[in-house]
Amino acid sequence: MTTTRPDTVVLVHGLWMTPRSWEHWVAHYERRGLRVLTPAYPGFEIEVEALRAHPEVIAGLTVPETVDHLAAVVEALDRPPLIIGHSFGGTLTQLLLARGLGAAGVVIDSAPTEGVRVTPLSQARSLFPALKSPANRRRAVAFSPEEFHYAFANTLSAEDSRAAWERYAIGAPGDWIWAYGLLANVTPGHQATWVDYAVDRAPLLFLAGERDHIMPPAVNKANARRWSRSPALTEYEELAGRDHWTCAAPGWEAVADRALDWALEHARPVGDRRVLGA
Repeated sequence: MTTTRPDTVVLVHGLWMTPRSWEHWVAHYERRGLRVLTPAYPGFEIEVEALRAHPEVIAGLTVPETVDHLAAVVEALDRPPLIIGHSFGGTLTQLLLARGLGAAGVVIDSAPTEGVRVTPLSQARSLFPALKSPANRRRAVAFSPEEFHYAFANTLSAEDSRAAWERYAIGAPGDWIWAYGLLANVTPGHQATWVDYAVDRAPLLFLAGERDHIMPPAVNKANARRWSRSPALTEYEELAGRDHWTCAAPGWEAVADRALDWALEHARPVGDRRVLGA
């Protein structure tokens, strides 16, 4: 068996986004000598413009389908990768790590896993467009430019936020916001975002934007605390002045570098699966 550091980064996008949201990070990480994968959720692999025209193709997607799809991508690699997820991609990253996947994980402005009961007012306001009607559970729900500005890009000018909305924003399966946001902690039994917080997994860093409205620091901090039962390394850092759009807003390079540097520093040594014959 050979042992070496990870050579691949898997970037997991969030809700209301597609892999296009990572377009700047791909080249940035490739310049540092890494292979970069940006797997889409099932159905999200088509272009933003097509998903806006036909949001029904993703309305019925489930979280278990998505986790299984992402797990298959990770398991197909020659060695465990670094996994970095933004927003609901942070939730999915936690679920992947809890399955024993990845050499290290970083979650940025993460949506919570089950059991995190902190709901700041700005988060409730941000999610209200999806939660205002139960009928939205069966739809792909999009933000208006103004709603996107408040929820995602509140540190940007209205003009810059509108440009980001036009290039990147799509609808999101409404049931995800209802089932795993509003109802996750009041529905009997474990839901799809449940994890065993005592599991020994790869090291995990939470990066939270100080000015994030939709996934505020209090949510990320509470989520990180839930992992205190795990023997694995869990750390939390707050990024001053950053909002939810931190992965593409001005200064995103510092966020990308901090995530990668931490992951490389703390990654578990990995064996080459080709040598193991897996």
